[in-house]
Amino acid sequence: MSALTSLFASLVGRLAEVVQPLFHTSATAAAIVLFTVLVRLAVHPLSRAAARGQKERARLAPQMAELRGRYGQDPERLQRAVLELHAKEKVSPLAGCLPGLLQLPAFFLMYHLFSSSRIGGEANELLGHSLLGAELGGRWADALGEGGVFGPAGAVYLALFGVVAVVATFTYLRTRRQLAAAGPEQALPGMGAMAKLLPLMSFATLITVAVVPLAAALYVVTSTTWSAVERAFLYRDAPVAGALTTAG
Repeated sequence: MSALTSLFASLVGRLAEVVQPLFHTSATAAAIVLFTVLVRLAVHPLSRAAARGQKERARLAPQMAELRGRYGQDPERLQRAVLELHAKEKVSPLAGCLPGLLQLPAFFLMYHLFSSSRIGGEANELLGHSLLGAELGGRWADALGEGGVFGPAGAVYLALFGVVAVVATFTYLRTRRQLAAAGPEQALPGMGAMAKLLPLMSFATLITVAVVPLAAALYVVTSTTWSAVERAFLYRDAPVAGALTTAG
């Protein structure tokens, strides 16, 4: 893990050197955003594949309706029949989760890098970098202690919270519209409770941003914003699967 963290720290440092002429003292923060964009670009082909898989699931809608009519009174038998149909047609209802899962290692590396005082046996110099007065290794609680909600560091977090709130509201409204347009007849078995909770899950990002190091928060905010735009484009003609795709 130490070697991997050192390699990751070197990558962030190199990216910071590239963007330093443009962003000056905020170059490391800009490098984190750039790194996040590169990760999302690498994962994008999988996101497109997940969108294509959704179209395949939409193709099965008539057969799904038939199964619901046949086994509607037997939820367990209906669930088995649906799984058998997906296996027969080689369609995975969970394919949309893969892009999000593949991003977790990058997020945890970012979290570990800016939570560690030493990297490879040496002092972690990245902890001395900041974004407009907010230390990249600090948290919202640290910003509140240094200058309060409206202090220089606190203002950075207010901006991040604002971006997350806008993205979460966009995702919430879009998801509600998609689920309403799809109607209960297109919902997958067992998805009822998820359909009720899912529109609110995007707001959980606010908690993540508040408790992780600022560097990790920048990763989360950038990735969440990318996800919202990407899903709006890839799933524009796919209401149910688009709504039920896990945010990255």
